[in-house]
Amino acid sequence: MSIFEAILLTVITASTPLVIAALGELVTERSGVLNLGVEGMMIMGAVAAFAAAQISGSPYVGIVCGIAAGALFSLLFAFLTLTLVANQVATGLALTLLGLGASGMLGEAYVSVPGIRLGEIVIPVLSDIPVVGRVLFRQDLIFYLSITLVVGVSWFLFRSRTGLKLRAIGDNHGSAHALGIHVIRTRYLAVMFGGACAGLAGAQLSLVYTPQWAENMSAGRGWITLALVVFASWRPWRVFAGGYLFGAVTILQLHAQAFGLGIPSQFLSMLPYAATIVVLIIISHNRRTTLINTPASLGKAFVPER
Repeated sequence: MSIFEAILLTVITASTPLVIAALGELVTERSGVLNLGVEGMMIMGAVAAFAAAQISGSPYVGIVCGIAAGALFSLLFAFLTLTLVANQVATGLALTLLGLGASGMLGEAYVSVPGIRLGEIVIPVLSDIPVVGRVLFRQDLIFYLSITLVVGVSWFLFRSRTGLKLRAIGDNHGSAHALGIHVIRTRYLAVMFGGACAGLAGAQLSLVYTPQWAENMSAGRGWITLALVVFASWRPWRVFAGGYLFGAVTILQLHAQAFGLGIPSQFLSMLPYAATIVVLIIISHNRRTTLINTPASLGKAFVPER
């Protein structure tokens, strides 16, 4: 394997959990719910996947348990915010802290235990293509699931009737309720989908990225996910591109240190967040320009697209 192929493979491995978790958070936010507990759900998915794989001996059982752990943790968030009407920001932050603490306690027995790595799926003929075959057609199941999620979420949001209802709830839940759309039920399902994606992303961390368990191994990726959704302006294909951009920056800082480049790693680490701030400024400027150029009679009813 060439150095170029190795770098591409590490970029894909680092980007996959970001893309998956961001797609789940995108659907959640499109329904009008802000879930800041992605980090906690991701780390709970990681410890559940690792433990289940160790007990069963199968990484595929670990994937299922990771998804289930993330979905159940998100169900707690949905109950607190949608049923008990707790503050979404405070609840999300609390669940992140809870997830980090609970995962450390549950995973204490698995520290330094050799992990079970999720194997590659080799696609005949295509996997023999130079460079491209090794990079794209000899990957694990979670990578192919991430590609499927990008296509599926994009189709669901912009081509399906149910996706239209979900976006209507996010834009104006009062009007959606008046039209007979079940707002709370739809938001419950959206939040649980986001949690399941976060759990799957966590499973990728403990079964593929670094097949082992270490406390706080999510290392802030849940927060990067939140920034990525804003960076992508709530569009699935932009999430995919942004996820690989953020993943490439993560790998770039490692290779910059290895090659002895005089670029501080802290500077490279801050680039994804700096890019998000720039995108927010551009979006805000465009919205303001649109409002200024819109006639007053239309401006009152104008709602900028998320």
